[in-house]
Amino acid sequence: MQLFIGNKNYSTWSLRAWYLMSKFNVVFDETQLVLDTPDFYSELQKHFNVHKVPALIDDDLKVSDSLAICEYINDAYLLGAAWPKNIVNRAQARSLSAEMHSGFIALRNEMPMNIRATRHLELSAAAKQDIARIDHIFATQQTVYPNAWLFGDFSITDAMYAPVVLRLKTYQISLSPLAEQYCEYVLSCPVLQRWVAQALTETDIVECDEAGVEV
Repeated sequence: MQLFIGNKNYSTWSLRAWYLMSKFNVVFDETQLVLDTPDFYSELQKHFNVHKVPALIDDDLKVSDSLAICEYINDAYLLGAAWPKNIVNRAQARSLSAEMHSGFIALRNEMPMNIRATRHLELSAAAKQDIARIDHIFATQQTVYPNAWLFGDFSITDAMYAPVVLRLKTYQISLSPLAEQYCEYVLSCPVLQRWVAQALTETDIVECDEAGVEV
């Protein structure tokens, strides 16, 4: 398989697919492209109708979109292990993943992922509301699965929320103790630390993702 991703410092959607596949030790070749450059679009145009990352090629199959890739990997290679086994938990996990996939617009717009940076932001009321919802999700799940992933074992849901954990660190956002507990657990994951370490070596600048004031 070949997984196309963007800059590890900035590309939240790339992280989600990469994280799931790496966490479950799925073997793939990684092709990293620099976001918003001519080479980025020209390379993707060779293979895909949608010129966005992540994008996956597996034999004759081509899949775009992080959640679609995660679902495919779960079905084709993981025997369903990337979702909770319990049907109620699985429905909740899918719901939270879909919420992240389509929601939290203010947070996304105002707090772009920027792993290399430590920044301060003046957030809108809408972004603060998004953060409060994130806090509630993390804290609620920690009451059920303390010092563990959102549903006990690592799942697609954790991959979907990992970029938010990194954003919260960049912009020094304080959460409730239980929500902070989940963030610390995520940040301690060796697979995520591998992505972060590689992001820190990058030097490309994507100006639209350089938000806030350096601290």
